[in-house]
Amino acid sequence: MKKVVIGMSGGVDSSVAAILLKEQGYEVIGLFMRNWDASVNNDILGNPTLNNNICPQEQDYNDALKVCKKIGIPLHRIDFIKEYWDYVFTYFLEELKKGRTPNPDIMCNKYIKFDMFAKAANKLGADYIATGHYARIENGKLLRGIDSNKDQTYFLSQVRKDQFTNVLFPIGHLTKKEVREIADKYDLVTATKKDSTGICFIGERNMTKFLENYLPNQDGSIVDITTNEIIGKHIGLMYYTIGQRRGLNIGGYENRMFVVGKDLNSNILYVALGEDNEYLYSDSCVITDVNWLSDKKPSKCTAKFRYRQPDNEVYLELIDDKHILVKYPQKIKAVTPGQACVFYLNEQCLGGGIIEEVRKNNKKLWYL
Repeated sequence: MKKVVIGMSGGVDSSVAAILLKEQGYEVIGLFMRNWDASVNNDILGNPTLNNNICPQEQDYNDALKVCKKIGIPLHRIDFIKEYWDYVFTYFLEELKKGRTPNPDIMCNKYIKFDMFAKAANKLGADYIATGHYARIENGKLLRGIDSNKDQTYFLSQVRKDQFTNVLFPIGHLTKKEVREIADKYDLVTATKKDSTGICFIGERNMTKFLENYLPNQDGSIVDITTNEIIGKHIGLMYYTIGQRRGLNIGGYENRMFVVGKDLNSNILYVALGEDNEYLYSDSCVITDVNWLSDKKPSKCTAKFRYRQPDNEVYLELIDDKHILVKYPQKIKAVTPGQACVFYLNEQCLGGGIIEEVRKNNKKLWYL
């Protein structure tokens, strides 16, 4: 009997994934990862607690334990607190300092879930590791999950191709509705549990209060880029991203102003009126840290520049092994440094990279 070690998060997806693996005849072992310690990391401000004074991570562990007992599999627990800080959270903070918009969930998959976790699973004698991601692997190819609203291949784009060897995604062929129906059938405590949101393993936070624990907060001017007029005050450039409309607190504009850029040297947040203003659009970008999941490196494919964004037709020019010029002459809104650009060919995820520079008319946008 083959042994599978599955990452149990305390959510419905991993719960059902464990059930399906057991039904398929595997010996299933649960492994819960503890990657964040609020007391050690001094993030008391903005750190939510439940009504019974149990922090969300402990509640997740308790839920995972109940599920494992219910379906008859053991649950181990392991701490990756230092590793998460070193490889994921430090990266997150450094990117914010640069005025970029990082995606820590992508780095969590790369360094924790499919690296540290896999090594821990091997020590438990695993033949395979499994997670509750909405994705599929067929013939060595990473494919989108069947549920287009839940597909998570975007977040897997920085995982190395060899790290997907002996990985199982048991729910990739299911919709979220079907997953919850299975959980309900087995009367699992996670059947109606709300999906997790916020930063991977840190969860929902009041981000302003949370980040104040780690980065100095420096307010500055909000400037209308079309008139160069100061129209408000921002609370710190790290709290804003390109294309953002809400939370600007600019009076008299009826929430019609959008963030279009940042000037770190002058500590200015640039905005412009209207969701179709020219400053929101670019026609190319340079991506770095390119990770290919396919032997094919096409000159034309589709790409997502943010999760849940529709596919966009793009043209690729290889600069070197780690940099690609991505062209999209139809122009795309709110392409943002620090975010991931992920490539697709129909259902297959080809890999991707991190947006380093955004351009228009062959020129770097100075306000980014």
